[in-house]
Amino acid sequence: VGDDDAGRFLHSIASGESLDLAGIHISPDEPTGRALIVVDHLGENSIIVVPGSNAACPPATNIGPSDVVLAQLEIPISAVTNSFIAAREAGAMTILNPAPAAELSAELLSLCDIVIPNEHEIELLGGVSRLQEAGVKTVIVTKGAAGIDIYHEGVREQLPSFRVTPVDTTGAGDAFCGALAASLAAGHELNDACLRALAGGALATTTHGAVPSLPSQDEIESLIAASS
Repeated sequence: VGDDDAGRFLHSIASGESLDLAGIHISPDEPTGRALIVVDHLGENSIIVVPGSNAACPPATNIGPSDVVLAQLEIPISAVTNSFIAAREAGAMTILNPAPAAELSAELLSLCDIVIPNEHEIELLGGVSRLQEAGVKTVIVTKGAAGIDIYHEGVREQLPSFRVTPVDTTGAGDAFCGALAASLAAGHELNDACLRALAGGALATTTHGAVPSLPSQDEIESLIAASS
């Protein structure tokens, strides 16, 4: 984050959630990255991103064997690659959300245990087969209200989304990826983790905003219980 009001605001939110902030880096020269979001009457969004200090994000360090390392592409790809190299050396799991959409090197793909593209991103990446041939163990294609397709060990499985009334889809993908990573780190099996991720993504569409819409673990479990 930058050394500015936006950075301090994000720091205070994370502190309020009792998150370990030891890995946060403060850039003295760049402002905190921002996103300008326009939401239409159906809850769909268009986003303009100003990267700011995201461009100065260094690779992750101090990775343990039981960790799950989750990354996306709003930071330098070199930082993602080096973080995943460190994760592989530590025996940790790696998850990549390839957004914003970009072409990815064979090296980076070979370092990914799980890749989570949407329908547009999987086309740009050359399809599921290309990712699997590059060494990706699991591909999860997100399809919004249509749910997800899971490609794992030669099998494709479809899981439906949870039925909610969306007001703003901003942050739904982030909630999905975060809930998936947290669930896998907690020891949940892949399909159960995907179910929890779907619940997290669905809940994020029911509240306006990005950070305010991110659901808690209790909210995720409540939605799953109510839908079973």
